[in-house]
Amino acid sequence: MADAAVARYGRVRLATEALAGGLSAEDAGAQAMPDASPVKWHLAHTTWFFETFVLVPRAPGYRPASPEFRFLFNSYYDTVGERPRRSERGLLTRPSLAEVWEYRRAVDTAMSALLEREGVRVERLVDLGLAHEEQHQELIVTDALALFARHPLEPAWHETASAPSLPGAGWLDREGGRVAIGHDGVGFAFDNELPRHAVLLRRHRIARRPVTGGEYLAFMADGGYRQPLLWQDDGWECVRRYGWNAPEYWSYRDGAWTAMTVAGRRPVNPEAPVCHVSWWEAEAYARWAGKRLPTEEEWEDAADSFDSGMVWEWTASPHRPYPGWRAPTGAFGEYNGKFMAGRFVLRGGSLATPAGHCRKTYRNFFPPSARWQFSGMRLAEDV
Repeated sequence: MADAAVARYGRVRLATEALAGGLSAEDAGAQAMPDASPVKWHLAHTTWFFETFVLVPRAPGYRPASPEFRFLFNSYYDTVGERPRRSERGLLTRPSLAEVWEYRRAVDTAMSALLEREGVRVERLVDLGLAHEEQHQELIVTDALALFARHPLEPAWHETASAPSLPGAGWLDREGGRVAIGHDGVGFAFDNELPRHAVLLRRHRIARRPVTGGEYLAFMADGGYRQPLLWQDDGWECVRRYGWNAPEYWSYRDGAWTAMTVAGRRPVNPEAPVCHVSWWEAEAYARWAGKRLPTEEEWEDAADSFDSGMVWEWTASPHRPYPGWRAPTGAFGEYNGKFMAGRFVLRGGSLATPAGHCRKTYRNFFPPSARWQFSGMRLAEDV
C-alpha cells in the first residue's frame, strides 16, 4: 500500500514537471493577465499545498523549507493567512525558478517518507492534494497559452494533438423524470460533487456533440457579435468594452480565421469543437441557434450517451451547493464553498485535462466572462 501511494504521488508530481519542460526561467516567471498565474507559481503553490496541509500537521519534526513561502504561495486560503495579490504573482521574482525546483525536491522527499510511514492515515489528504495538483496541471497549460498568445512572435510550446473532428450533428431524446445526480461515493470526489440527490427533469433533447468551429463561424458571419438582442446585458457590455468579435485567440489573417494553440497558430478547424468562448458567448450562440444551454443535471444524466472531454462545456447552471451540502471543516471549507456565487458550471473536461482526472459528476466553474479556459458548449432544447 505504501509503495503504491509513493508511486502514485511521484507520477502526478512528475507529470506537472513534464508540462514545464521547454519553458525558460523567463517563461515560467511571467504572468499574462490577472486571472492567470506564472508557471513558477503553480510549481510552488502545488508544493505549498502538500507542505501546509499534509507535512506540517502530520509529519513530526518537519520544518518548512522557508517561512516566507507560507505567505508567497498561498492562493486564496484566508484561514491560513495573508497572501500576495493574485494579479501581482508575476512580480514574485524571488525565489528563483531554481529555488522552486529545490523546494519541490525537499517536499517530495518528506512526502515519500511520510507515505511510507503513515500510508492509509493520510490517504484522503493526499488524494485531495493530487487532485488539486492535476487541476493546476491544466492551469499550467491554459496560463502558458495565454502568455504565448500575447507574445508578438506567438511561439509554439508543445507539439500536441489537435481537437479531433466531430461526428455529424444529431440529438438525444431524453424522457426526463426523477434521476440521481452527484457523486456516488465510490472513489475520489470534490466536496461540491456531493451529496448525491434526486432531481426532476422535464422532457428535452441534448446534442450528441459540442458546437463546432464551423457552426460558430456561421454565428459570427450572421452578425452574432453585432446583435444586442442575442446577449445578456453584462455579456453585451463585454462585447462593447473588450471589442469581442470572435473567440479568444482567434484572428483573421490572409482571408482565413486562425487560432493560437500550444503548438503555435493554426487554422481554425471547422469540424472541431469551438473553444475559448465565455458563458456570455455560449448563451448568445444558443439563443441565435434557437436552442439553449443544458442544465448541469441534464448534462450529467445524458453523459453516458455521448462523448465528451474535448472542451469544457458551459451549462446553464450557476455554481451553487447541492441540497444538503455541508462545507468541509477548516481551510478546506474554502476550496469550493467560497466560489458558489457569480460563476457557472462547466462539465466534461478538455484536451488539457489530465487523463482520468474528470468524471461525469465533476463540476468545474468559472465567471461567465472567462475565455482563456478550453471552454465550449453543447446545446439542448425543450420538447
